[in-house]
Amino acid sequence: MNDQPPKIYLLPNLMTAGNLFCGFAAALKILQGALLQASNPDVASDLFHLAIWFILGAFVFDFLDGRLARLGGRDSPFGREFDSLADIVSFGVAPALLVYRIVLQEFPRTGWVVAFIYLACGALRLARFNVVAANHAGAEKEFKGFPIPAAAGLIASLTLFMLWLSESERHLGNWKFVLPPLMIFLSFMMFSRFRYPSFKAVDWKTTKSIPRFLIISVVLVITAMNYEWMPAVLFLAYLVYGVLRPWLSREWQREIEEEIGEEPSEPAEQTR
Repeated sequence: MNDQPPKIYLLPNLMTAGNLFCGFAAALKILQGALLQASNPDVASDLFHLAIWFILGAFVFDFLDGRLARLGGRDSPFGREFDSLADIVSFGVAPALLVYRIVLQEFPRTGWVVAFIYLACGALRLARFNVVAANHAGAEKEFKGFPIPAAAGLIASLTLFMLWLSESERHLGNWKFVLPPLMIFLSFMMFSRFRYPSFKAVDWKTTKSIPRFLIISVVLVITAMNYEWMPAVLFLAYLVYGVLRPWLSREWQREIEEEIGEEPSEPAEQTR
């Protein structure tokens, strides 16, 4: 029997702690906005904006933690469990609360059900990821189903885009009714058979040709300059790519995925 305490590696788990902090801060801002939504809608809108940025910040921390772990050979069962617990807060609870406060509260009998379905599917997906990852050594190159960090990123970035479109009114208007069906659709996609590249092969050691490096750099610059709508475009493109991917030839897949450092792999079971 192994009684040794689990090893806790500093840098990867600091990134996971940053992910958890962003998720907690997002939930806190949403609750603060909910209290002010009726009396001071302008302040509530600003708080919802902050919550969206915290969710997107959690996505960045989540992207970094695994890569730091793999770069230093420090991928561990403790880190995987800690990461999943942080993910359910940042990418499950926070987006569900955000959409509930923005639109679902207008449907008292069914609104909370929609939010809970998304949260439950996210929790089940993360639990399934841990079970599969415990039985498969190494990082797989594909996700089976849409990953929950990307689902939360799509919800947050699309909400940010809609707030930007309705900036003068300080509310989403009828655009907000896109969010409930999107949450249901993403709940289904998390357990679908569509396969998505994980891009886990992309790390600090990834090498690229000069043209591909320039393409990636241009995309990053455009995203930074158009932060109101470009993240939504990227997350939506990732969602659509997984749906179209089965009908693309291996050559097309390789051309697309090699642009950002990932070589298409044979089908693999990965569920996060």
